[in-house]
Parts: sequence; C-alpha cells; structure tokens
Amino acid sequence: MYRWGVMKVTVDSEVCQGHARCWTICPEVFSLDEEGHSFVADPEVPSALEAKVQEAVDNCPERAITLT
Repeated sequence: MYRWGVMKVTVDSEVCQGHARCWTICPEVFSLDEEGHSFVADPEVPSALEAKVQEAVDNCPERAITLT
C-alpha cells in the first residue's frame, strides 16, 4: 500500500474483461459501464478505502488496475 501522497487508481479499458471483482470488493471507487467493464470516475482514492482498493487490485485476473 502507498503511504506517501495520494493513492490514485486507474483501469485499463483495453485489458479489463468485465469480471467485476473490483466493483464487488470496492463499489465506492469502481463502477461498471453498460458492458460490465470497470472504470473509475475519480482516480483519487480516499485514505479510508486504500485497503479495499489494494484488495481489488490484487484480485483482478487481468491485472487491468494500476495504482500510482
């Protein structure tokens, strides 16, 4: 988990296959489009949700989610 600065998360729409694991784990950060693919409306992760976002990243089978 990132401790310095603000954690930001993005989803690569070209890689996401729509398993929706990230949304299931952290619907506060991840959303689904009309085809069921994940996206992030606001890339800045609230500190209270950092652990859930990290869990979502760890559970993405395609590794489509990036933290910075």
